[in-house]
Amino acid sequence: MEALGRLFNIASVIPPIDLASGAQTGTRVRVSDCSGVAFVYFAEVGTAGEDVDLDVQQHTAASGGTTADLDVVTRWFSKREASLDNDETWTKHTQAAASEVDLGDDEGENQIIAVVEIPVTALSDGYGWVSVNTTDAGATAGKLGCVLAITYDLQASRSPELLPDLL
Repeated sequence: MEALGRLFNIASVIPPIDLASGAQTGTRVRVSDCSGVAFVYFAEVGTAGEDVDLDVQQHTAASGGTTADLDVVTRWFSKREASLDNDETWTKHTQAAASEVDLGDDEGENQIIAVVEIPVTALSDGYGWVSVNTTDAGATAGKLGCVLAITYDLQASRSPELLPDLL
């Protein structure tokens, strides 16, 4: 059996987009059937000073409902350089518990992969969906980026074509 459907599932939170078009609101991901979710931000090189930050949210419904900051992020990981070529190692970043993730002052001028993991146990009672928003890069030129959600430790193994949707 494939790992997809047994160990993890993947959802689009922010599709590839020119981050110069402004702040992006991420699509919600249901996390009731897994142990947690890893949000993966991947972006192309932009311009120095035109940096993007992330904001993790929790929700009580697939749409509408109540939305709140998920102030639980204390660490995250990144790989970055002008041209990612797989010779990079992961850098661990730590911070006081918050929903905001400051990707750093050199995020704009580098390609970056950043991973923020959220265990389901960190959500407040009644909240079953999570999302990530991006801030406005203030960019004047194109900076392509996206966010994927990888739900992991699935409670029920299924063939990929039988996985339930993540909304």
